[in-house]
Amino acid sequence: MIRTARLTTGALAASLIAFTLSGCAESAKADPKKLTVSTFGFGADRFEETVIKPFEKKTGIDVTLETGANADRLTKLRVNKNDPTVDVVMISDLFAAMGQKQGLFDKVDAKKVPNMAKIYDFAKSQDGYGPAYTYQLLGMLYRTDKVKQPPTLETLWDAKYKGKVAVPDLSTSAGVPFLQAVSATYGSGPKDTDTGFKKLSDLKPNVLKFFNRSTELVSLLDRGEVEMAPGLDLFAVDPAKAGKPIGWVPFDKGRYVAANTAQIVKGAKNKAGAEKFLDYLLSADVQEKAAASFSDKPVNKDAKVPAAITKVSGEAASDPAAAGFTSPDLKYSVEHNDAWVDRFQREVSG
Repeated sequence: MIRTARLTTGALAASLIAFTLSGCAESAKADPKKLTVSTFGFGADRFEETVIKPFEKKTGIDVTLETGANADRLTKLRVNKNDPTVDVVMISDLFAAMGQKQGLFDKVDAKKVPNMAKIYDFAKSQDGYGPAYTYQLLGMLYRTDKVKQPPTLETLWDAKYKGKVAVPDLSTSAGVPFLQAVSATYGSGPKDTDTGFKKLSDLKPNVLKFFNRSTELVSLLDRGEVEMAPGLDLFAVDPAKAGKPIGWVPFDKGRYVAANTAQIVKGAKNKAGAEKFLDYLLSADVQEKAAASFSDKPVNKDAKVPAAITKVSGEAASDPAAAGFTSPDLKYSVEHNDAWVDRFQREVSG
């Protein structure tokens, strides 16, 4: 039986206050028939139907599903580090790297997750942590009825789009890759963030909204309040299926993969159940169903990519490396993330 909890910033703050006032949390007892999974809010209802319910039926394990933003969920994991309340966390690659550095996740025994042998190399953690189970591609989302030619990254600064652009906050999955794409396009490379921040500051007159949730971005585009926004190809698939005038195009430079990973929380109450869940999630059948239901691109080599995804993302949907997409330097990003977030708030979004 699925129990779902939405972790909002307010709810997180309240739980942290309660935790602090109590001085400790009552330790939950291990139960091999219970599993808590923390995941993204976007598409959570379809994730329940497509992945969670069939997993419960197959294994007899009852799943509690917790949803929320990357940053909020990572904060909760850090606060509960000594007595975790979550077994598996599904989280973007940058936040996964942060959690690994903070000692929040366990390395994965590949023998207990045999489907890891069937995934692409780019989806495997070089350090032995949880793998990517899907990935998105950074590029430009745009209104095809308003922007007649597919926009480039440079189009964002065109004065005729004043007040018609949305930009990802650094807390989103697209935020840091976009900063690095701007740095690569206008500077000496992705690490030339001084140039990147200067260009983003210059972009402010064109920006209607700095969004920190994917649902905000989709809504802004759907209502026509903005005409273009740097973002991930995933968010153009459903609108395209519905016949809405929203498309996606890759950048010329700064073609980055943003992966979503599945991590086993260190000290998980049901580690064996967590390993079963990862193996199930990576199976070709489940990967295909997830791709068809909520447009998660599969990482299992035997899983087929639906035509609806290929229509938006092209051949990069099945072979991102051949299309020039690479993974950003996550360790470098983690090292500089706090300074970048502060600078973004001071110089760009503030």
